[in-house]
Amino acid sequence: MKLPRWVAVLVVVIAGGPLLTQFAQAHRFAPSLLKVTELAPGEYNMVWKTPAQGTSKIPLRPVWPDTCEVSGASPPQLEGTGTVSQWRLRCPALGPHGLVGETLAVAGLGANQASAMVMVGLLDGRRYQAVLNAQRSEFVIPAESTAGEVMRDYIALGAEHIWGGVDHLLFVFGLLLLVGGGTRLLWTITAFTLGHSITLSLVTLGFFDYPVALVEFTIALSIFVLAVELTRVGRHDLLWRNPWWLAGGFGLLHGMGFAGALAETGLPQDNVALALLFFNVGIELGQIAFIAVLLAIWMVIRRPLGPWRERLLPVPVYVLGALSAMWCIERGLAALAAA
Repeated sequence: MKLPRWVAVLVVVIAGGPLLTQFAQAHRFAPSLLKVTELAPGEYNMVWKTPAQGTSKIPLRPVWPDTCEVSGASPPQLEGTGTVSQWRLRCPALGPHGLVGETLAVAGLGANQASAMVMVGLLDGRRYQAVLNAQRSEFVIPAESTAGEVMRDYIALGAEHIWGGVDHLLFVFGLLLLVGGGTRLLWTITAFTLGHSITLSLVTLGFFDYPVALVEFTIALSIFVLAVELTRVGRHDLLWRNPWWLAGGFGLLHGMGFAGALAETGLPQDNVALALLFFNVGIELGQIAFIAVLLAIWMVIRRPLGPWRERLLPVPVYVLGALSAMWCIERGLAALAAA
């Protein structure tokens, strides 16, 4: 007796679960955050949030001017998937301009292949932000922030988030499998972009809140629904003919996930709209780059696969379903625990 394909997806989950567990954890992506707030002339509060699980034995740590003295410190606290440390700094030797013109850095970015957002708030209302990585591990606080810096930093942050969010990439991959290339792909990806842009903007600007654990579960469920749809032999129903409705609807859920990542780093208060816009642009550029890479790989391997091509095509669908099913179980239990 021939089993339905969705049953095969569940078989892959059970049989391949131990092998996929490590990969399934990869969606927990967030850059580190160093937030510096001027409390009084020469006095600063520094908050350092970094993922609890590192990728290297070399720890990530913030670096501030040598002339600053630590007048108080709190022990690291576990907060979600990260740890938070806090210091009080006194920097009387820096003079009347304080940290302006001084260098802040994060050590260990190259070894961990990580990034960090630096946000600085001064007493006079000036706000600065920068994305640090292995190529740029230091930030010199300027006298004035520029729109160009905000655009550059938040494009990079958005692109890095989509490339680090395995669940979001798998949904885009599933849409590509569902619709193929051409105009249908263009309209479907556009619908997904519109969906996640709407909720990302509304949540970030504070129009509504949401239960994080439940949204994480529904994102995983969206990928599983897509995987099940891909197993259907007869693809002439309403959903297959109009995939943009599925992409746009589930895009609303994914936008809440993007908003959670943006909340981890925050927005510059003097350039909220610009930062939000270019974070969206970064996500979109990351999606386009991902699709381009997949299409390029397919063009290279399509001919060598030859007679095995049709037999191997269901494999990515089963992997997609297996990973999403594992996420559904994992995140569903987390949502129940949080309720």
